[in-house]
Amino acid sequence: MTEVIEVDCLIAGGGPAGMMAGLLFARAGIRTAILEKHADFLRDFRGDTVHPSTLELMHELGMGEDFLQRPHQPMERLSGTFGGETIEIADFSALPIRSKFIAFMPQWHFLDFLASEAEAFPAFSLHMRTEATELMREDGRVTGVRASTPDGPVQFRAKLTIGADGRGSTLRDQSGLQVKTLGAPIDVLWFKADRPAGEENHSLLNANNGRIVVTIDRGDYLQCALVIAKGGADGVVAAGLEAFRSTVVRAVPKLEGAMDGLESMDDVKLLTVAVDRLERWARPGLLMIGDAAHAMSPIGGVGINLAIQDAVAAANLLAAKLKHGELSDEDLQLVRKRRLWAVRATQFVQVQAQNRIIAPIITGERGTQRPPMPLRLVSRIPWLKRQFAKLVGLGFRPEHIRSPVAMDLGDRSTGSG
Repeated sequence: MTEVIEVDCLIAGGGPAGMMAGLLFARAGIRTAILEKHADFLRDFRGDTVHPSTLELMHELGMGEDFLQRPHQPMERLSGTFGGETIEIADFSALPIRSKFIAFMPQWHFLDFLASEAEAFPAFSLHMRTEATELMREDGRVTGVRASTPDGPVQFRAKLTIGADGRGSTLRDQSGLQVKTLGAPIDVLWFKADRPAGEENHSLLNANNGRIVVTIDRGDYLQCALVIAKGGADGVVAAGLEAFRSTVVRAVPKLEGAMDGLESMDDVKLLTVAVDRLERWARPGLLMIGDAAHAMSPIGGVGINLAIQDAVAAANLLAAKLKHGELSDEDLQLVRKRRLWAVRATQFVQVQAQNRIIAPIITGERGTQRPPMPLRLVSRIPWLKRQFAKLVGLGFRPEHIRSPVAMDLGDRSTGSG
């Protein structure tokens, strides 16, 4: 007989959106279960940029100081190098929040922290190696999911099911919700490189000789991304490792000899870039959030932060009603209404950057001997630099913790501010 587990809120996907939503709904005293198909969070080359907007949410939850004890590298200023000329395009020090920097933190540390904090709430449960495989419906309403586990199939029944299972979402595919594709002319190849000896500061974005490489400080190494034309990965792989190294060095000469740790092209991982969003985010009993609702370009590293904002908005708008049995199907539409403008605005900026700055460089339509005019203006005008820092660090319509709390742990915030 198939095991049946009943909860109030079921979340498919233990990524940033799912884990934050799980913490907040359980914090409100709602029986909440998260289903994560993997056995752990240890996966590399995932979104690791924790922006000031997310750090502020952690402080609002009373967890900020503990969170920043996890391994991370702070970045207080954002700079780029174009044809050997370095410019500063954002300074986060003037942001009106407590943590005025981007924290580069391996995503497994971020997710493990949220899981450990959520487990302190009695209403929370995390089911690893449990994959949501099929939506369950009754009378046109989603009532939970069927899931596969190492011990066999399990049915999870819920009053509210939240799809947070990423851009390849199984629940989205089965929901019948329509996707609007905006397109992306680029893909990204992720890899690791040794950090050049004696280097204290480096540019995040490096463009030279028709190549773009992102270099993220990981302390003792760099996490790097070579930006390529859409669909060009097979050609890069076929050219071989030495050609790949040479391509990277053309953009970032200081990486000469820093990629000896790459033993084969198997050490280089492809991220197929997609920019899309659902026309509707909900069906009766089902709500989609995060990448499952809107896939973001890696430009700006804002993807996980947008996903977390969705989770906060969902808890703010729905938790109290769900707890008191007052949640209606119309209430689920409020999350999209709240978040859609921010998603649209962010995707618009990303698409413009892809099409007007990045694609012309990697396709040879323009040289890279000078920074693009929009970035030169930002770097020269302090007001624009502050506005760009707000755009990157806080985003459009940042959320704040306003969902209810059923159990106050020690001196943590109740989120009522």
